Amino acid sequence: MLIIKNASVADPEASEIKKTDISIENGRILSIVDISDTENADVIDADGLIAAPGFVDVHTHFRDPGFPDKETIHTGALAAAAGGYTTVVCMANTSPAVDNEDTLKYVQNEASRELIHVLQTSTVTKGRKGSELVDMPAMLKAGAAGFTDDGSPILDAELTRSAMKKAAELNTILSFHEEDPAYIKQSGVNSGKVAESLGLGGADRMAEIVMVKRDLAMALETGCKIDIQHLSAAESVELIRNAKKQDAKNCIHCEATPNHFSLTEETVKKYGTLAKINPPLRTEADRQAIIKGLADGTIDMIATDHAPHTSAEKDRDFAKAPSGIIGLETALSLGIKNLVEPGHISMLQLIRLMSYNPAKVYGLNAGTLAKGAPADIVLFSADEAHHYEKFRSRSCNSPLLGSTLPGTVHMTIVSGNIVYSKEL
Repeated sequence: MLIIKNASVADPEASEIKKTDISIENGRILSIVDISDTENADVIDADGLIAAPGFVDVHTHFRDPGFPDKETIHTGALAAAAGGYTTVVCMANTSPAVDNEDTLKYVQNEASRELIHVLQTSTVTKGRKGSELVDMPAMLKAGAAGFTDDGSPILDAELTRSAMKKAAELNTILSFHEEDPAYIKQSGVNSGKVAESLGLGGADRMAEIVMVKRDLAMALETGCKIDIQHLSAAESVELIRNAKKQDAKNCIHCEATPNHFSLTEETVKKYGTLAKINPPLRTEADRQAIIKGLADGTIDMIATDHAPHTSAEKDRDFAKAPSGIIGLETALSLGIKNLVEPGHISMLQLIRLMSYNPAKVYGLNAGTLAKGAPADIVLFSADEAHHYEKFRSRSCNSPLLGSTLPGTVHMTIVSGNIVYSKEL
């Protein structure tokens, strides 16, 4: 038996954080009560630490197969554990793309060796080319966690509608990268004053807005469960807020990244390609709209869009450098600094957004401290500062490298086993 003593237990289904103990047996939560008899048990003294469900990231890139110089499933899993994540869902824009059972099985076999839960999506269309649907029933049967062409929008409206109808039949989820290239002159930077100062055309906010509007309407029409990924524009948040009022089937869901609720286009001016992401960082008004959406429940979950790239790639000219920022190890700190400390949301709300909600949306047995649930737990200090001098990810493409932020993960536990410890 493993007992976590004196923790401030943040059960996302409770109304308050309560100091008590957690007992774990056979990889599952046995009880959350004060325990006096600890004889014959392994004990972790968590005094001063918050105990929460292990975080769940439904939008991450481990780059395998195809790009092991950026990240591998192993290094990605190490980064996730260091950030307090016990379950991650990987995107399918690998090389080859995960659009067939053999590639899916390859990822699953590699993931089975890791100490955290690594799940894999399938593409929606073959090769992410937006012209032909994958065999969705076969991929779902093989264990796909959902379907997404992340990195590319599906421009064919009728094909998207067909995908939604099929997904609704199969009771699965479709996740959408919403950027219409017709509105993009230069990806990775908002079309506005910063782009102009850098001599770049930028990505107009309408690229996201028109796609979000289209897919919300089709989701309401078909009853398909959707996840609109990495929101960046205030108008998109408002469109989703209004659509949810009509959503009798609870099929509309969306996510925000720590990047988009923490940073603005001004970051690009200072950090260049390290702040280049798709969709781009936008204005302070957009950042505040995303924060409001997280606070009022319009945005269901926080997802990192952990996107590793090599230093050589990011050292290129802005137009030639790839888009993406790593995020698994910094997400908790950014949530505390930009959401909890300013009073926008409570610590319990942050934990729900990072664990309970994403698990519920994706139908995963995770994100809870309920009796009998898997003992996937993170222990962290909300106050202790963390200096990000290095990352456990294989890549270091983040404007936060060298920063000191609040929030330090002390321990990550999966199925009752310690998979990360700050002391090691």
